[in-house]
Amino acid sequence: MAEPAVPRRRFPGARRLRRSLRVRRLWPTTVRARATAGAVAVVAAALTLASYVLLGLLETNLLRNAETDASRQAQTIARLAAAGNLDRVRPPVHGVDFIQVVGADGRVLLATPNLAGVPPIHPAEPLLSRRRVHTWKVRPLGDEHRQRVVQVTADTPDGILTVYAGTSLRDVDAADDITTAALAFGVPLLLATVALVTWRVTGRALEPVEAIRAEVAAITDRDLHRRVPVPATRDEVARLAQTMNSTLDRLEASGVRQRQFIADASHELRSPITVLRTQLEVALAVRDPQLWPELIGGALQDIERLQQLAADLLLLARIDAAQPVAAVPLDLTSLVRAAVDARLGDRVPVRTRLAPSVVVTGSELWLTRIVTNLLDNAQRFADREVRLELRGGADTAVLEVTDDGPGIPVEDRERVFERFTRLDDARSRDHGGAGLGLAIARDLTAHHGGTLSAEDSPSGARLVVRLPLAAALSAGTAPKGPAAPASRSRPDPRSS
Repeated sequence: MAEPAVPRRRFPGARRLRRSLRVRRLWPTTVRARATAGAVAVVAAALTLASYVLLGLLETNLLRNAETDASRQAQTIARLAAAGNLDRVRPPVHGVDFIQVVGADGRVLLATPNLAGVPPIHPAEPLLSRRRVHTWKVRPLGDEHRQRVVQVTADTPDGILTVYAGTSLRDVDAADDITTAALAFGVPLLLATVALVTWRVTGRALEPVEAIRAEVAAITDRDLHRRVPVPATRDEVARLAQTMNSTLDRLEASGVRQRQFIADASHELRSPITVLRTQLEVALAVRDPQLWPELIGGALQDIERLQQLAADLLLLARIDAAQPVAAVPLDLTSLVRAAVDARLGDRVPVRTRLAPSVVVTGSELWLTRIVTNLLDNAQRFADREVRLELRGGADTAVLEVTDDGPGIPVEDRERVFERFTRLDDARSRDHGGAGLGLAIARDLTAHHGGTLSAEDSPSGARLVVRLPLAAALSAGTAPKGPAAPASRSRPDPRSS
């Protein structure tokens, strides 16, 4: 037994959705097609409006001319009738097809031959004005064209007469037909011309864009050196190509830095890992327990170096990710004093000169890291002393760290801020440096809107940090700064 058919469910909006999808499929999808369709639509609307205005003005002008001729003839006959000279009416002038004079009782008193025996062309009615204008089709004339009829009333000795003077509108109709035919042929031709010209011009204008798109689509991470063609037109497309090439320059530079960073990081990680493995293998091979503490101590030093390097690499990754800096007002003076007080067991003393209440905006952790990295770098190369000075200007806070070591050659004052850069590789390695401290300090300074540079010094190296001061704080808001721990509150013999 056949199963009963299950009726199909109809959703109320299904038909509307299908109609919308059909409209979307018909809508042009390319810029070239949309520009052409838009231009054609605008021109078509303008031509349609212009055609209606043209036809209206043409017909109005021709009707006015026809009406003038008929009105002049009717008024002439009305004056003759008023003077009692109706029998002196002459044949119609050129431009007037017929004349009919009707008395107050509805009898035809005078008519042109083409209206002989024809009853009044218009029924008698109360006259509200001396002159009226009508447009009729007068059948007795045997003409399919309309007639413009002027109706004029005259007071005569025999009573009120009505004069009808009509003129054919065949010229008006012919002009309308010719103009309409010309527009019906010319408007589509003009629209086709507009569509063709817009299609060609838009295509020529979009050719550079297509070339840019094709070139960008062909660029991969292996060939970021390629650039898109820049047209010689100095227009928006040319500026787009220049902007795209600038973006590709930044991408290529970023890729180069990333590859160099990975290579340097791999090299830096490989060295302590290799040493650590060697020490562990020696510890396994040595059976003398008295040597184990020395071997394990060396391994722990390499592990600490690995931990520090991993922490530096993680910080650099966070900086490269452009994480926003917390806009918190900080007392840089208190922050620097706390960072110096927290350094126990430095190789050489640190002498400080700190201006009071220097307020900046930023991250407490990252600003402390800047100070720590600069002091660590100075401690590696100082001979007998490290000096730290903080002062505030009109709109800039200046932090200087100076040591009395060998200094930085002028030609290397920018290179020292590159990642994994060591001017004296063997000496830096002996002091535990990986070549990341100054690079991290500069990146953190730039992230706070400041600068870090190596500048002239009578002796040793002089690193200068410039940070913008915080904006004026609202009344009653105190700057936030780290306070030194109570256990470390002691006179600082290194400060002057």
